[in-house]
Amino acid sequence: MLENRKQIILFFFFTVLMIYAVRLLYLQVIDDKYRSLGSTNAIRRDVQIPLRGQIYDRNGKLLVANVEVYDMYVTPRKLKPLDTLTFCRLFGITRQYFDSTMRIAKEYSVNRASLFLRQLSKEDYAKVADAMVNFSGFHFEQSFFRTYPAHTMANALGYIGELSKKQYEDQGEVKYYRKGDYIGLTGLEKEYEMDLRGQRGIRFTMVNVKGEDKGSYGNGQFDTLAVIGKNLYSTIDMEVQQLADSLFQNKVGGVVAIEPNTGEILTLGSYPTYDPNELSGRLFSAKFRELSLNPDKPLLNRVTNSFYRPGSTFKLVQSAVALELGVITPNTSFTGFPSPMACHGHSGFHTANLHNAIQNSCNPYFFNVFKKIIGNNDISNPFISARDGLSVWHTMMEKFGFGIKLGIDLPGEKAGLLPSVERYDKVYGKNQWKFSNIYSLSIGEGELGVNVLKLANLCAALANHGYWVTPHLVKGIGTTKGGVKPDLVKVHKTDIDPGYFIPVVDGMYDVVEHGTGRVARIEGLEVCGKTGTSQNKKGGDHSLFIAFAPRVNPKIAIAVVVENGIWGARAAAPIASLLIEKYIKRDIKRKEYVEQIMNTSYRTMAGRAQQSGGTPEN
Repeated sequence: MLENRKQIILFFFFTVLMIYAVRLLYLQVIDDKYRSLGSTNAIRRDVQIPLRGQIYDRNGKLLVANVEVYDMYVTPRKLKPLDTLTFCRLFGITRQYFDSTMRIAKEYSVNRASLFLRQLSKEDYAKVADAMVNFSGFHFEQSFFRTYPAHTMANALGYIGELSKKQYEDQGEVKYYRKGDYIGLTGLEKEYEMDLRGQRGIRFTMVNVKGEDKGSYGNGQFDTLAVIGKNLYSTIDMEVQQLADSLFQNKVGGVVAIEPNTGEILTLGSYPTYDPNELSGRLFSAKFRELSLNPDKPLLNRVTNSFYRPGSTFKLVQSAVALELGVITPNTSFTGFPSPMACHGHSGFHTANLHNAIQNSCNPYFFNVFKKIIGNNDISNPFISARDGLSVWHTMMEKFGFGIKLGIDLPGEKAGLLPSVERYDKVYGKNQWKFSNIYSLSIGEGELGVNVLKLANLCAALANHGYWVTPHLVKGIGTTKGGVKPDLVKVHKTDIDPGYFIPVVDGMYDVVEHGTGRVARIEGLEVCGKTGTSQNKKGGDHSLFIAFAPRVNPKIAIAVVVENGIWGARAAAPIASLLIEKYIKRDIKRKEYVEQIMNTSYRTMAGRAQQSGGTPEN
């Protein structure tokens, strides 16, 4: 019995040993892929870089495309003695560049490929390809650089650049990117990096001892194909965007236009801007340094990262909140109510109703509206009353998007400033402040800070009579519509009765027809708007204007800010009016008006405008 068991165990071990021996014989003698490996002792692994996804506007016009080029890599371990002078002459580089780049490559890794020379055109590659047999250790990989046919939207589209050391190290053990690879650094290029970059392919090639290509390894069965990046289909109207660029010549500020019922951004411009082609190609570093040192800060996206006091545009949301809280009605007047604020260019309207107060932007009226919201009528305890009132007000303002991030699909969005009870407690002390400390909020001044995006979003909420959709720049990933994150099309409710927006919108309509925004009128189109002036301690006040059109079933809501433009009707309103006309009518009749605005500069007028007379309109 014991003997039989011993034979069974021996038989098992001999069987396993035989299987390993047969497998080893197959791998070393029969399988041609291993025989080829042994004979040549060289299999080159080439990474196939896919083309990056392109970006289109809402009408299928190309905003971002690719130009195919070739990058040259070096693997230090595979280098053999070479004629350095001939090599440098062939590629038009200096000996200093050769030595310094080679040193960096060796420090990185002697066994892994490092970028040596970037972006050779197809023509340049064809000239040197045959000569590369004399320079072992070097190989080419097909690549690309970005081109921007529309020459617009630099800050929103963003740019790609070389992977930083930190980005490379942060990948962890499994590294998709290599040293020298491109990656989206700002804008949509960064936000949608995972979609735009595609998937790399790998090609294994047999080479002999001279480095000559001897064909595909294993008949290509181990190769993987590169997958082109997904295209982005944006919400932008390129023609309107380019018109905005023209109108903002010699001006500083920004513009955002939104389709109210979808949240799709039609135009997004930060000015002064630059041609995005400047940060594409070999000259990236030099151009980036130049733009970074430009005192006009063209790299700053003012639409999302610059904050202004909303001025009189804020009176619209104050009106809706006051109506919802029941502290006023559309017919409320304030005859005999004192106010430390005066109206600009007119008087007496603080005794009128809400409609006239909006139409003529009456400061005293909205001082008293805010006073009622805060609840300062409780003379016996004004400090507690102010705390309770501001807390309610703050919560309702957040629902319009103030003091929070809206969720736009761009990196780096900031929340802005919306004063809270906690903020004033910190400044004045608990129960040490009251309405008289914060009344400047009534007309959009004080501790408020909003960007152009938030102003456009406010206008969209007014156009929709109480809701807004997350503003977004991309409506389709890989397809003309669809594939975006659900949060990008999320509906946000202000929780204010839609009926309360009717008197507000009626007032906005008469702002343009008969009030402070008459300059924004468009023949045959009902435009609802509001002018604003934002105080600025460092120069002329900023000009603000928000509007939507048409009045019924709005197609566009827009916000324009022109720094140092003084009054809303002077600088911002004309720009908004022309952009609305272009989007809805697809043409502009007021050609001479376009030329006039293009040729007007508010950089040099900031000081003179306040002394030039005219009708100040806030």
